Amino acid sequence: MYLALPFLSGYLLGSVSFALLLARARGIDLRSVGSGNLGATNTSRALGSGAGLLVFLLDAAKGAIPVLVWASLDSEPLAAVLAGAGAYLGHIWPVYLGFRGGKGVATLIGALLALAPWTILTVAPIALASVLITRIMSLGSLVLGLGLPIASALRGDPVEVLGFSAGAGLFLFWTHRSNIRRLLAGEENRLGAKKQASSNDAA
Repeated sequence: MYLALPFLSGYLLGSVSFALLLARARGIDLRSVGSGNLGATNTSRALGSGAGLLVFLLDAAKGAIPVLVWASLDSEPLAAVLAGAGAYLGHIWPVYLGFRGGKGVATLIGALLALAPWTILTVAPIALASVLITRIMSLGSLVLGLGLPIASALRGDPVEVLGFSAGAGLFLFWTHRSNIRRLLAGEENRLGAKKQASSNDAA
């Protein structure tokens, strides 16, 4: 029962959609713009890159905050890991919005920055480089998902953190399944290119 508390608290915070709130403050329903995805990429598309960056940082914070809180309350890593997992899943399936949210990239990055900073900082530059080279945001997310369990294992993270890195990283492939189909078909949008009807959202 005790271990349900960190997960639930993380989930409730993760369910808060800063993308939706920011867009709504400007009179826009983000769910009806672009891909309809409630994340940083679609926010950038609708409100500009500054708003997209703000949403990315806020979404990362809602992954980091519950982890840091529970890490301060419990010396064992499991509670903090469950809090991070709750925030990650809350962003993807927010209880306040009919369980339709974003893809969880920023929230996952925030949670891992608090749980295993050197692991995420090992993989993130590689993911960023893949985006800069190809101009495909979703490819960076997939590189991140693939690299996380490898980096976590090589760095010798606690088994709870390794399990979260592997599970959440692989889950990124599920949240990006439509992007993967377009990548395989050679139809995925590139940054700076004219947008097609389908989404290139990665966060």
